[in-house]
Amino acid sequence: MDITPRIPAGRQIINAYGGGGFRVAGIAYRGSILVFPDRTLAWPISQMDELQPESFAAVRGAEPAVGILLLGCGASIRFLPRTLREGLRAHGIVVDCMDSGAACRTFNVLLAEERRVAAALIAID
Repeated sequence: MDITPRIPAGRQIINAYGGGGFRVAGIAYRGSILVFPDRTLAWPISQMDELQPESFAAVRGAEPAVGILLLGCGASIRFLPRTLREGLRAHGIVVDCMDSGAACRTFNVLLAEERRVAAALIAID
């Protein structure tokens, strides 16, 4: 029995993470990234302490709108400061913080379900 989820063509399935980067839809990215169902962008963040409201500008302005943001915090989970969480919530975006590996796996599941998801992933060495 094949249990591989059917992913529509052109979707940004996350294939691998670690070693300071990610492989998304067969393309290697060095450093942290923002992943949307239809595109992947470099994200100039290397640790949670660097996060500012403008760090999420691409997520807030995404079309179609993002409903769920998976925040991959690196090797271990950290929580997003309340002001940043509330700022995203004001744009209708729910944030779920987890380690970057869990965020990658969860993104793929939600992508297969065709949810309005994005992932902000801090690279793990």
